[in-house]
Amino acid sequence: MSVLASLARAYDRLPGAPPFGFSQEKIGFLISLNADGSVASFTDLREGEGAKRRPRMIPVPQPVKRTAGIAPNFLWDKTSYVLGVTAGEGKRTGEEHAAFVERHEKAMAGLDDEGLRALLAFLAAWSADQFVERGWPEEAKDQNVIFCLESDRLRNVMLHDRPAARALWVKVSAEGDKESEICLVTGEAGPVARLHPSIKGVWGAQSSGASLVSFNLDAFESYGHVQGGNAPVSVASAFAYATALNRFLEPGSSHRMQVGDASTVFWADASNAALAQEAEDIFAASFDPADDDSAATKAIGVKLAQIRAGKPIEEVEPALAEGVRFNVLGLAPNAARLSVRFHFEDDFGALTRNYQRFVRDMQVEPGPRGDYPPLWRYLTEIALLGKRENVPPNLAGQWMRSILTGTNYPLTLLSSVLTRIRADGEVNALRVGMLKAVLVRNHAMEVGKRGDKRKEAPVGLDPENRNKGYLLGRLFAPYEQVQSAALGRNVNATIKDKFYGSASAQPRKVFAMLESGSANHLSKLDKRSPGYRVLLEKTITSIMETMAPGDDPFPASLSAEDQALFGLGYYHQRSEFFRKADDANSEGSRQ
Repeated sequence: MSVLASLARAYDRLPGAPPFGFSQEKIGFLISLNADGSVASFTDLREGEGAKRRPRMIPVPQPVKRTAGIAPNFLWDKTSYVLGVTAGEGKRTGEEHAAFVERHEKAMAGLDDEGLRALLAFLAAWSADQFVERGWPEEAKDQNVIFCLESDRLRNVMLHDRPAARALWVKVSAEGDKESEICLVTGEAGPVARLHPSIKGVWGAQSSGASLVSFNLDAFESYGHVQGGNAPVSVASAFAYATALNRFLEPGSSHRMQVGDASTVFWADASNAALAQEAEDIFAASFDPADDDSAATKAIGVKLAQIRAGKPIEEVEPALAEGVRFNVLGLAPNAARLSVRFHFEDDFGALTRNYQRFVRDMQVEPGPRGDYPPLWRYLTEIALLGKRENVPPNLAGQWMRSILTGTNYPLTLLSSVLTRIRADGEVNALRVGMLKAVLVRNHAMEVGKRGDKRKEAPVGLDPENRNKGYLLGRLFAPYEQVQSAALGRNVNATIKDKFYGSASAQPRKVFAMLESGSANHLSKLDKRSPGYRVLLEKTITSIMETMAPGDDPFPASLSAEDQALFGLGYYHQRSEFFRKADDANSEGSRQ
């Protein structure tokens, strides 16, 4: 099923979805009219307080597709069209207002409806200077405006909700429809959408919306078809998929998350709404867990923990194993259009198994402190200053696609993590986990897969591993510990700060310096803690004895894969020192 077809199906299950031809738009103000067209009231519909007031989302007739021309909406629009006023220079405000008046006079000519007649009377009597004369607020300028009859206002019936207005909108919106063609989404005949509705809410795209499907140049057209005729999608299907996607992209939506520059939405298709909601909640919790203590959140957390532990989805929740289709769509801005960073569609069971594989790939000992890290937390580890907005855009999308589909991780992930470690010297569980994940999946270094210790990326400390990079990383850790034990923690720059990057890339030059420099530190340590000196010397000796002298244990350079193993070995060996220190402290406290 195509992404458009999946979104069109999702529209049918949207709670409170606007009817065909309508869409949720940001509305700031309401003009209430008397039957003779005079203004009864001008009401601020915005929600919130002070400068944080936000327009209200209200279903209105679907907006026109605006480019550079003048095109008024039906029965609502921004103040430059409706009232002829704007906060800007307003070079063509008069033309916009005239176009709004002309469209409605033409469409409503001869109609006998009290509300529509009142609107025509208002437009005939209105002039832009009345905005100031009536004392209407400046912040109303450029806001979207709707109408109602004063007699309908208390019943919350807007002008566009009146039966006559809806019937007129059906007629107006169908004008210009061509003969029916087979829709590529539904396979049924229907009028083809020449222009598809705009998609709003994509981070970095135009606030007025951008196109997901468009043909704006002759080079993109073929066989005499114009615009939407090149990929015929019915008006109804275009409305359905755009409505669903815009709903998912709304601020505060439980169906969206940000992956790098990709605004990502997800939805489930199941036999019942409760089952679809459960699948969506589990997926959302894996990326960014909800911060509340409700019973429902705790129940989702328990199931997610079981999935992470490797328990099959058939045992966690049998109803989710089959028959639940899951979609994940990543969209990024591209001028006035949208590009699809990634799209995943499969059974929720397949998605769960791919996620479990990702968890195994990332597993290292010791693991991250606290609860299992959400997916976005990994991305910040490869971002400058640890800020989500600095995540490399293409890398984030490729990484997400790898998790969803179970394919190889992007090779740039390895280089990005290594670069961040060299830049700030931080070697933590998340970064090491990503290094290990690339080695396991892209280079088949899963433990026990090849039966060769030189080609394994272990989860925890492996004293038997013979890989050069892993051994050198392990060796770097006790040299660092020697300095720390001899000089204390108050050192301006540790050997990790000075030499980690060069040691992992050019070990031959650096390790000779570390060996000679450690002699002075060991002599100082001998006076302070001779027992600990012996322990560190034994650790260094045992690692060096594992190296094969004839196999160039200190090569001039290390490949990217071996640099990743260097980080893994360093992390494991350093953590072993901390573990032994914790064990010693625990033993002392018991005595």
